[in-house]
Formats: sequence, C-alpha cells, structure tokens
Amino acid sequence: MKKLFAILLIPFFLSPLSVISTEKTISLSNEAKYQLTASVVTNTTYFDIIPSNPNLYSDSNSYSDQALTVIAKTHTANVPLDIVALKINDQAIPIFQLEDGSYIEASRQIIYDDIIMSQQELPVAEFWLKDGFKFYDSPYIMGTKEVKTKLVAYTKVSVSEEAQTYHGTYYKVDGQGWISADDISETDNRMEKVQKTLTQKYNKPNYGIYIKQLGTNNSASLNGDVTMYSASVAKLATLYYVEEQLQSQTIKLEDKLKYTSDVNSFAKAYDPSGSGKISKTADNKDYTIENLLKAVAQNSDNVATNVLGYYIANQYDNDFQSTISSLIGTDFDMKERKLSAKSAANLMEAIYYQNGDIINYLSNTDFDNTRISKDISVQVAHKIGDAYDFKHDVAIVYADEPFIISVFTNNASYTDITNIANDVYAILK
Repeated sequence: MKKLFAILLIPFFLSPLSVISTEKTISLSNEAKYQLTASVVTNTTYFDIIPSNPNLYSDSNSYSDQALTVIAKTHTANVPLDIVALKINDQAIPIFQLEDGSYIEASRQIIYDDIIMSQQELPVAEFWLKDGFKFYDSPYIMGTKEVKTKLVAYTKVSVSEEAQTYHGTYYKVDGQGWISADDISETDNRMEKVQKTLTQKYNKPNYGIYIKQLGTNNSASLNGDVTMYSASVAKLATLYYVEEQLQSQTIKLEDKLKYTSDVNSFAKAYDPSGSGKISKTADNKDYTIENLLKAVAQNSDNVATNVLGYYIANQYDNDFQSTISSLIGTDFDMKERKLSAKSAANLMEAIYYQNGDIINYLSNTDFDNTRISKDISVQVAHKIGDAYDFKHDVAIVYADEPFIISVFTNNASYTDITNIANDVYAILK
C-alpha cells in the first residue's frame, strides 16, 4: 500500500510549479546607498557627523557643485569653517555643505575636529619661559584667545596640568593660563638672555667676556677665546697648584717658607715692586703657607706669589706648566702670563671645585669695592689683574645658581667691568 502511494505522488513532484513574484524596484537615496556600501576604511576616511570645531590642515578649495568639479573659493586653515549639512553626492562621496552654499569633501585628510584630545593633572613641575612665549585661556585650539601676562622671558614658572591638541602639547601655568610646550624649557635658559645682552651691549673688540653657570654648564661668551696679558689673574694658577699640594697632603698650611733674594730673581717671578704688602726686598723671614696664600688672594701680593712659586711650584717647572695647561685647555706659560677670559674662568672653576680656604680668601680682598664685586650683594670670590692698559677681574658669584664671570679688558675702565657684571647678575641672580 505504501509503495502504491509513493508511485501516485511522482507526477506531483515532476510537474512545474507556478511562482508568484513579490519583488519591487526600490529607489535608495545617496545616503542610504552609502550606508549599505560603507566599509571600515571608508568610515575612518570620512566624517559621519559634523565636527564640533572643524579646521583645515592646510588651505583647501570648496566647490559650487556637489560633484566637486567647479572651484568656488579657497578656504584658509585656522579660520572657522561654517558647515550646515553632511551629504553624500552621486559619486558616493561624503561632502559638507558650507554656509555660503559651496561644498567640500568631508575627508579626515582635509578636515579635522580641532578639540582638546586629552587633559590631565600633573605633579607640579618647573619650567623656564622662552623668548616670544604666549599664554592662552585654554589649551590652544582654533578660537582660543590669547591672554596678557606680566611674566617675562627667561623666568621660572610652575605647571600643574598637561593637555594634548592637534597643535601640540600645552601646560597650565597657575594663575596665568596655558602655554605651548614649544614656549618653555625644561632646563634653565637664562644664559640665552646673557648672550643676547653681551652681544647687544658689549660687542667691542677690547672686551673678552666668558660666563658659565656651574650647575648647568651653560655658558655665554664674547671674544672669550681672545688672549691678553693677564697680569695678576695668572696668580690663580699658583693658588690652584698650592691648594692641590695641600689637598694631597704634600704640604701643610702651617709649613714655613723663607723669603730670600732668590725668590724674586728666578725667570718667571713677578716684579717684587708691584702690588702687595710684604717687603719688596728679601727679609730672610719665614712665612707660613697659609699667610702667603692670604697675601696672594687678598692683596694680590707679588712677593708672596714668588715665594710660593719658587718653593711649592718649583719655579713653575714642567709639572706646573702641564698641570695648568691641561686644566685650562690651552698652553700656559707663567712668564708670558697670557690668558683668555675663558681660560681664566676655567682656572677659577677649578678652584671652586677644590672648595678650599682660598675661596674664603678671595671673598675678602682689598679690591672688593671695585669691578665685579662692587654692587653685587651675594658672596663674590674674585681675582683682579692690572697692568698697562689691561684691567681684568674673574669671579665666582654665589647666586642661587653659582656662576663664573670672567671679564678681560684692554683700554677700558673698572666701571665698564662693574656694568657688565651688574647686567649679568641681574639675569642670573
């Protein structure tokens, strides 16, 4: 029976069936077609909403037709772009309609949303303002306003927040506003101002000037490598060499040296008739090394220098010459006594790092009321030099950030040296 029923059904399955069609032709908008065909790449290439603060990466054209074939005008970057609608043209390209009726491709390669991308609080950090800095009322985006400030370049500020925009990194300076990372320095930049001051005010061939911050190693120079007769500034070499022997315990402060006629007659000795208070002629008395060092540092005593040079520096032998030459970075001869402002500064810096009693002696001299130390209120350890038309002074200035200042002059005045020192100190104090 079952087999008969199956045979009877065969004609039914083999007969053609009538199909009733339900398909209709549907007209889709450009926007709908775009949504159906858009890919991940398309979505990252084009905007799907109107940006809140649209800006151009560079000057770009808008077009009078949606097909973007007829140029209407050129729009400038960083000028507000007034968008009224987002459309899809017949070429399935997203376009923005502008307020003036023109169109521009809604491409992320042409337009970006000029917004603050991130903002966070920071541990308080200190920076230095660069020349030409600007403050804004918020992290800079198009439309941000510049704000006025009484702060000046090359001064220190504290920041507490950081923000990122398409224009870069910005920091918040409490009580002032926001500033670009390009307008601040992580390190002390005051030496840039020192250099500008030297160049603008003291650019004369008879000046040799060298300044160096001891904490940062930043320096400024004007004819700093030009050599001159250094006069008594060369006594820094004697002071340094004797201090080295003290620190190596080769000698002691209480050791005594006899003042004989020989100490004034060796080839590289100073003229005993020059500066100082010790007898100009040999008295065969014993002088302690401590008293001789004080006489050299405080009175610029020629005889005291000769005694130390004769006994401790072995009449300025090869060891002395090579030690000092290596220290200052150029050949040095105690007989010629030629130095540049920079090499003299190197000598004073070496004495600074010795940190011996010599610094105290150089901070209390017969010459503190002239030249570098005259108007500076903090401790100044300095060594002067005078001969012929040469007038020099080299000093450690103990500002908050100690610095070396070396001023060599030819045919200038003590006041000139004071003015240079005052201008530098006003910046670095």
